[in-house]
Amino acid sequence: MRIVIVGCGRVGSGLARELSLLGHAICVVDPDPERLERLGSSFKGQTVIGIGFDRGVLVRAGIERSDGFAAVTPSDEINVVAARMASQVFQVPKVVARVYDPRKSETYRRLGVLTIDQVTWGIHSIADMLVTGELDTMFSLGSEVQVVKADLPQLLIGRSVKELTVPAEVSVISIERRGETFLPAENTLFEHSDVLFVAVRATSMGRLHELLALR
Repeated sequence: MRIVIVGCGRVGSGLARELSLLGHAICVVDPDPERLERLGSSFKGQTVIGIGFDRGVLVRAGIERSDGFAAVTPSDEINVVAARMASQVFQVPKVVARVYDPRKSETYRRLGVLTIDQVTWGIHSIADMLVTGELDTMFSLGSEVQVVKADLPQLLIGRSVKELTVPAEVSVISIERRGETFLPAENTLFEHSDVLFVAVRATSMGRLHELLALR
């Protein structure tokens, strides 16, 4: 995927490095050249110096060919303006904005901007929102745990819940089957068309994708 990231602070630089390591083509935009240097010599993506909501800057960053966009500057207003431009003007399929003031999150969501407001799991959550679409995040429990919904992959039919469990990282908390939801035991076997509700540590989302063979 081609992904543009606006903002090269702690979250932006970490997100850029993580997505780059996953093999995605990344371009980071920031008005401060010194912040772009945080990416280090090992970063294989591109950088553009400029304001993240400037149309010309975004075009230079390759937004017209991008599959994903994340705005993670220190300013809520800049993040939302840049995200709405990416979504509405350039029609980028997946757009995420980081919001520091939780009170603004719901307002921005009503404007069609997907928001993230917690630093501790922001990097991992944004990365998964941009590059995957198979998991549906239902809600978060504090800053460390997310509950996600996923359709059962064909390869897990007939396998047990225990095989999709990683202590302290991944746990199947309920299964929806033929219109009914129940709490499974370790030896419960998955069936065709099951819908899973899984509690997962924010930092273990990649592990869940591996278990579900989504990556």
